[in-house]
Parts: sequence; C-alpha cells; structure tokens
Amino acid sequence: MYRLGRSLAPAARFQAALSARLSHTATTKLFINGQFVESQASEWIDVHNPATQEVVTRVPKTTARELEEAAKSAQSAFGEWRRTSIMRRQKLMLDLQYAIRANTDALAESIVLEQGKVLSDAHGDIMRGLQVVDSMAGIPEYMLGTRLEVAADMDTYTVREPLGVVAGICPFNFPAMMPLWMLP
Repeated sequence: MYRLGRSLAPAARFQAALSARLSHTATTKLFINGQFVESQASEWIDVHNPATQEVVTRVPKTTARELEEAAKSAQSAFGEWRRTSIMRRQKLMLDLQYAIRANTDALAESIVLEQGKVLSDAHGDIMRGLQVVDSMAGIPEYMLGTRLEVAADMDTYTVREPLGVVAGICPFNFPAMMPLWMLP
C-alpha cells in the first residue's frame, strides 16, 4: 500500500473533507427578489472539481423569463436603494465585510473545489476583493462630491449618486476578487 508523504497528507485530508461535504450533487440556485430560487431551466452546466472531475454542482442556463424577472426585481430594488441613507449604506458594507471575514475559510474551500486554485491563492483572491469592501466601508467620504470655482461667477461640482442597475461578467480565474470589485 502506498503511504502519502507528510507534505501530501494535509492535501488529501482537505480533499476528503471537501468531498464529504458534497454527498450529492446540488444545483446552484438563482437569487431573485431577495430569495434563492430553483431555476426552471431545461439545460444545465456541470461544474467539475478539477482535481477529481467529480461534479460538484450544476449551474442553470437561466431562462429568458428568469433573467427578465431578475432584471425587473433589481430595477424595483434600485428605487429603494437610491433613497437609502449614506449611513445605512455604510452599515450594509460593514455587514458585508463582516460576513466575508467570518466565512473566508468556507469561501476559499469553495474556490478550491470549483476552480482548482491552491488554498493560499483562494484566500488571496478573497482578501484582494475584501480590500475594496473595506474601502467602501468608508462610503460617506466617497459620496461627498466636489466643488471647484473655475471663474469668478462659475462653479463646477460633482454629485455622486446611484445611476441604476448594472450587470458584471467576471472571469473564472478570480471568482471572489472580481465580483467584489464590482459589487460595492
């Protein structure tokens, strides 16, 4: 029987722990109107663990109706967000910051499982994205805007305000960092 060397034993234990967490293949839910919902898609994409080729989840090829519902929900939520006070927005950024920090290990394990990154790279991916969230916790400072007197009778100024709903397409190789650069 082949015995793992000391350097491989932690990796093998880590892989076994990840596999044990996935006793069945789950589907990735859609997040629409503040809730996780099962897609009605007829086509799915299997996500494989690159180390074992095991299917770890199935991602829906979202239907046009689901996409439209998500866009309408986001547009509706935007009206409320636009009226949200700066202090409340700051509180939400602080809550996001706390949630990421509290779940860093689980997020990193998910990245390892789905992307094949080594654990240290997965943690780095999360930490680089978290830097933006940390910065956005100072949102009152960012929202100040500016005023500049360009002539005796002329001022220019900026007003920072939410403009509307956006979508981001993130590259696969930075699954935490890139969305966190876009989100706040």
